[in-house]
Amino acid sequence: MAPWFPALAEQAAADPARRRACILLWMSGGPSQLDTFDPKPEHENGGEFKPIDTSVPGIQICEHLPKIAQQMERMAVIRSMSTKEGDHTRATYLAHTGYLPQGPIRYPTLGSLFSKELGQDAADLPNFVSIAPNRFLSPGAFGPGFLGPQYAPLIVGDPGRGGLQMNEADSLRVRNIDLPRGVDQQQLGGRLGLLDTLETGFAAARPDVTVESHRLAYEKAVRMMRSTAVGAFALDDEDATLRDAYGRNAFGQGCLLARRLVERGVPFVEVSLNAAGDNQGIGWDTHQDNFNGVRQMCEVLDPAWSTLLEDLRLRGLLESTLMIWMGEFGRTPQIAADRTGRDHFPVAWSTALCGGGIRGGQVVGRTSTDGMSVEDRKVSTPDFLATVCRALGVDPATQNISNVGRPIRIADPEATPIEEVLA
Repeated sequence: MAPWFPALAEQAAADPARRRACILLWMSGGPSQLDTFDPKPEHENGGEFKPIDTSVPGIQICEHLPKIAQQMERMAVIRSMSTKEGDHTRATYLAHTGYLPQGPIRYPTLGSLFSKELGQDAADLPNFVSIAPNRFLSPGAFGPGFLGPQYAPLIVGDPGRGGLQMNEADSLRVRNIDLPRGVDQQQLGGRLGLLDTLETGFAAARPDVTVESHRLAYEKAVRMMRSTAVGAFALDDEDATLRDAYGRNAFGQGCLLARRLVERGVPFVEVSLNAAGDNQGIGWDTHQDNFNGVRQMCEVLDPAWSTLLEDLRLRGLLESTLMIWMGEFGRTPQIAADRTGRDHFPVAWSTALCGGGIRGGQVVGRTSTDGMSVEDRKVSTPDFLATVCRALGVDPATQNISNVGRPIRIADPEATPIEEVLA
């Protein structure tokens, strides 16, 4: 019977019930840790907001995240993140790739790395979908890097269009996926056949990775066009009450779309919270009027994130779906009196993990009473990335060959996973 064992193992590994997925909730601009997950009510740095109890005794978070507070048993909050990068461009790159930009190496973003490990080449939908990414500050942080165009994200939503008004019917739809007017399936087949003939001859005479990537992109696009799975982007199919619960805004509907994509086998989805209310700049970059800005951002974040957690749970998807909440850094504990703002602060800040692969109901690390330093369990970005790898069942030491021919590990070799949060 021994020859059957490899085949049985392969079949078990391909079972959809075993596949893991990841949803990254990206907070553009860097959220204030003191006004979200690391309140300091006894110190003047704590600011205007009050802490509230959560579903886990002893853990408190900001009063403007009441629904998330009731999900704390599913969450692990890391209060001791610490890096040296206080610049948006470099810090966003570090958070998205695990490495700082250096020399000619083009590091891939997290979605490209994990979709390569968790995705399927023959899938009808892309293995990596990015919803309304704000790429203005750090364009290189959101691309596939040396992994190549075949691991680039499908991008839906445009944060440059006034924060994505959700009454626009096509705001989160895939553009240019419908047949041109007057063209039927038979004509489409003929056109694609002609294109394939031309490209086959061209590729034979000029073999190159760019040519092959172009052909692969077309093949994936056509497969998606012809698949019923593309219906994932039709949010009108959802119950109006559920859509209301997520929030009728770009981020809320983006979180709903993330659930629909994961439900259909997409292994990595990134949803960006870029703006809210009066705060139509770089949402969490609250150099001025910090408390009004954070309150408005939390009013969007709280219902969307909590509804996504509950929606995944009810559909039996939460145990196999890891969720990451993070920005590029935190904000200064001191409040600028002249503008009531908080500036960039990478020394001591917070992130959160929840869902599949995570042991929830706990806080990792501790910052000082004034929030100025990490006093216990300092966590670096590579440590955090290695933890995400482990939660997703991916070896952090997995190597990919870079564009300069050098093997690069997913996580830095010196990285240490946060073992206590791993289920």
